[in-house]
Amino acid sequence: MRTAQTETVRSLAPEVGAVGGVPDAVTIYEVGPRDGLQNESSSVPTPVKAEFVRRLVAAGLETVETTSFVSPRWVPQLADAAELLADLDEVGRGPLRPVLVPNERGLDRALEAGVGAVAVFGSARTPVDSPRYAQGIELGRLVAEAGYAVITGGGPGAMEAANRGAREAGGTSVGLGIELPF
Repeated sequence: MRTAQTETVRSLAPEVGAVGGVPDAVTIYEVGPRDGLQNESSSVPTPVKAEFVRRLVAAGLETVETTSFVSPRWVPQLADAAELLADLDEVGRGPLRPVLVPNERGLDRALEAGVGAVAVFGSARTPVDSPRYAQGIELGRLVAEAGYAVITGGGPGAMEAANRGAREAGGTSVGLGIELPF
């Protein structure tokens, strides 16, 4: 027997089926160990951070951005990046465990720690004639020459510059979601 209540419940159920242009699967790129912990008012102990990453991986998250090799002067909460990776050992390394690097020094420190992937950040709308744009090209080149792919949001400015540097160095350059102008 159909009632008004039954029809209301049925109308609230989500439709399931193929939708044009929607991927069959998505990848969750977890940034909590880096983005979340850098915003804490005090530093979280390294063993606690390591356990956090291990639990995220055990929960089934494949891609986990573990930390950032940023200057401890700017983000003291992540001053233990190399120590964290040492604590995590193989769980913290590999192509699915990127670390954020803001500059060439950060890249050097990350490579010294044995990372398997790096994430590069930048602000959008950096003019092509800006020194920051040139730095983005150089960083992308260094990342590619070290054997890593440069994967960014692909937007104009610093992200575009990093992709451009990787491409010009003959490396892998992936810009997600936004067509690059070169």
